[in-house]
Amino acid sequence: MITLKYFANLKTIAEKEEERLDIKNPITVDQLSDIISKTTPKMGEMIREKKILISVNEEMASVDTIIHDGDEVAFLPPFSGGTK
Repeated sequence: MITLKYFANLKTIAEKEEERLDIKNPITVDQLSDIISKTTPKMGEMIREKKILISVNEEMASVDTIIHDGDEVAFLPPFSGGTK
């Protein structure tokens, strides 16, 4: 089972803060986007189009990152800011 966490405005899009998902075998972030698309098409689209940041076990991930049973996947909106 993996834990999916949604932050900031992504909670509204996903209509949840957190969910758990059973996976039988390791999957990539890209494969996870396909699974998410079945229930939340907009989230799947945002993942595929790299419009959000994704971390797996608190480390930044790419679409090729492998997700294993027990992992935590977090979806974060892009951050900006800072001053010069």
